[in-house]
Amino acid sequence: MSLAPFLSPESVAIVGASDNPDKIGGRPIRYLREFGFKGDVFPINPGRDTVQGLKAYASLADLPKVPDAVIIAVAGTGVVDTVNTCAALGVKAAIVMASGFGETGPEGKRIEAEMRETAHKAGMRIVGPNSQGLANFGTGAVLSFSTMFIEAQPEDGPVACISQSGAMSVVPYGMLRARGIGVRHCHATGNDSDVNVAELAAEVVQDPDVKLLLLYLESLPDPAALARTAAIAKERDVPIIAVKSGRTAAGSRAAQSHTGAIATEDRIVDAFFAKNGIWRAKGMRDLVRAAELYLKGWKPVGRSLAVISNSGATCVLAVDAAEHAGLEMAEFPPAIEDELRSILPGFASPRNPVDITAALLTDSGLFSRVLPAAGRDTSVDMFLVGIPVSGKGYDFPRFAADTGAFLKDGGKPVVLAAPQASVREAFAREGVPVFETEDDAVEAMTQFVNHRALMARSRPGAPAAARPPAPLEGLDENRSLQLIAAAGVTVARHRLCTTLDAARSFLEDAPGKIVLKACSAAIPHKSEHGLVRLNIDSEEALASAYADLVAGVERLGQPFEGLLACDQVKGERELVIGGYHDPVFGPAVVIGDGGITVEAMPDNVLLLSPFDEAEVMDALQTLRIAPLFRGVRGQPPLDAGAVARAAIAVGKLLCDETADVRSVDVNPLIVSASGAIAVDALVEVAATATARAAAQ
Repeated sequence: MSLAPFLSPESVAIVGASDNPDKIGGRPIRYLREFGFKGDVFPINPGRDTVQGLKAYASLADLPKVPDAVIIAVAGTGVVDTVNTCAALGVKAAIVMASGFGETGPEGKRIEAEMRETAHKAGMRIVGPNSQGLANFGTGAVLSFSTMFIEAQPEDGPVACISQSGAMSVVPYGMLRARGIGVRHCHATGNDSDVNVAELAAEVVQDPDVKLLLLYLESLPDPAALARTAAIAKERDVPIIAVKSGRTAAGSRAAQSHTGAIATEDRIVDAFFAKNGIWRAKGMRDLVRAAELYLKGWKPVGRSLAVISNSGATCVLAVDAAEHAGLEMAEFPPAIEDELRSILPGFASPRNPVDITAALLTDSGLFSRVLPAAGRDTSVDMFLVGIPVSGKGYDFPRFAADTGAFLKDGGKPVVLAAPQASVREAFAREGVPVFETEDDAVEAMTQFVNHRALMARSRPGAPAAARPPAPLEGLDENRSLQLIAAAGVTVARHRLCTTLDAARSFLEDAPGKIVLKACSAAIPHKSEHGLVRLNIDSEEALASAYADLVAGVERLGQPFEGLLACDQVKGERELVIGGYHDPVFGPAVVIGDGGITVEAMPDNVLLLSPFDEAEVMDALQTLRIAPLFRGVRGQPPLDAGAVARAAIAVGKLLCDETADVRSVDVNPLIVSASGAIAVDALVEVAATATARAAAQ
């Protein structure tokens, strides 16, 4: 069912229409008339002949035709009755503004479900309840009661703001309008009982005039729809920036698994956004801060920055901010430095950052000469102009014009940092993105280049199918190693030994030292109980270790199920690969530095299945230990490909519905220059999976 009737209706009816243009039932009528809507507007109010100068009707049934969209601005049982009437008449789109439904509890959700079922049977869709409304300033279809459209005069533009919250749909709108940026779409979906925020975003991002999509999300009930939005956005090269509120750990995680502690709900959202090229903003300021940079259509290929200012202090502060943010300060080649030296006063340095000095006060043409000279350095990706002090005596309108001309000719990002509003206004008129401080400017540029890089490497796609939560059963290490080996993870040679003779036989066949450890599903973290023995290379050491471990298991009050003998594997680094089945996003895989400090000193990254080797290789480069995969101090690089293959195998195991694996811990994975071998594993399955296997 198309969502076009919500965005481009040819006729709109308002049930609960008010003659007062400042009431919820009156605002949409006012807006439709003021903001250019060309279609029919039908106020429904049985107590009036006219509403705001328009003919009023007693009911929807009295209208001369069936409207495309109906705004339901009544409360209580009137909402359900109106939805039923709309469905019976063949209305295609209904916007329910009333609250008191799903947000109040189970009974409210039940009523929402009934309204949704009624609507779908009739081919109708519902936005809301608890929706502030939708606004498309391109068509004039402003079906909203927001006060913000009075406070900040609308102007059609290239930005779309979509939110589950009414307030958070218009806050970015107001901030953008204060900066002179036009907004086309401003929508609030409310409770998402039918049309959800991601589904609406997928429709809006297809608007050919939308160049930037901003989202405010309180929940993610439909990751597949948001992934579909991201795929469309990537094809159209439309950046998506999102605020996801509620940065909290998930309430339920696999109790025995390190991965359960690492793969929090918030980190899984981060991983989903990264996979789909969506930039996650921390709040409203982050959501809109870099908007002008995105809308210029710039596509920087690198992270190198040149700074030009009339203040040495601004130069230093800008460099500090850039280095802290991970940008690179460009180094001008000798020819560029020579050209700058010929332009600048003798006491000014031609190196980056370029301090024009107070000479700008007497020579207003310095910008017109310095910027093009620096711009001839093709290695520079971005420019920051800093003017901390200007005003009387400074020809800052000329500075702005010269910078604007350079921006238009160069095709590279150029921004201004200036605390004085008059200076910023002059530059903004020339099309230069402006910021109050160099910190703000650098943060915006950093977000912009990082997001463009994220978009370039993203592979939008819906996550693997999620499964409902289930009671978990931990497997012993022997069974866990067998499962991951069958999935494709290379594991150390091992054997479950229930007698000393069996352990002795394993030692005799070993190429070197072996490890002996307790093997019981009831003791998942053996090292914490002293139930692991290393460096066993003789029958005497084996017999002693065997006796100690059997006694240790008995002290814990657990039945003896055998000891696991493993070859002692050598390598350069211990990594962890873990997996967890999230109930919303499906299989999530953690890759990172391993060992006993995996939770205390975390250095890991999270990916959502399905993913490929290239995605793992990109993810490894975000770790603090990334240099080890390139080789450090003469040491050969760790085998990143082997790590990637192990991670992919764990992801596939989690996707295997027959095994119903819910949690995997491979820790440590011993990595060397020529491979990666799992020497310990902990797997948890849904208890129902074990029952099915027993029945077979």
